[in-house]
Amino acid sequence: MVFTSGQIGLVPETGELAGADTKTQAHQAFRNLAAVAEAAGGSLADVVKFTLFLTDLSEFSEVNALMQEYVQEPYPARSTVEVSALPKGARFEVDAILSI
Repeated sequence: MVFTSGQIGLVPETGELAGADTKTQAHQAFRNLAAVAEAAGGSLADVVKFTLFLTDLSEFSEVNALMQEYVQEPYPARSTVEVSALPKGARFEVDAILSI
């Protein structure tokens, strides 16, 4: 089992957020999470549970649809939580549990 720390939409080369909107940040956060999974010897296909953190829960459906670009059916379990703030002013964060 691999338990990841939360990933926000930081561009690794710059340390800055990928963009100001949730969708752009979520794409980058999932790319970052994929890199962490690979470094641990797995991939996003090994995820058994995601936790999604949004600063605006009304954007859940957009993020949920985007997530389907990174994982396939049967989709991992997921919990989604609205939070008041995230590091660096991010709008989205994701962590995962993988079974490798």
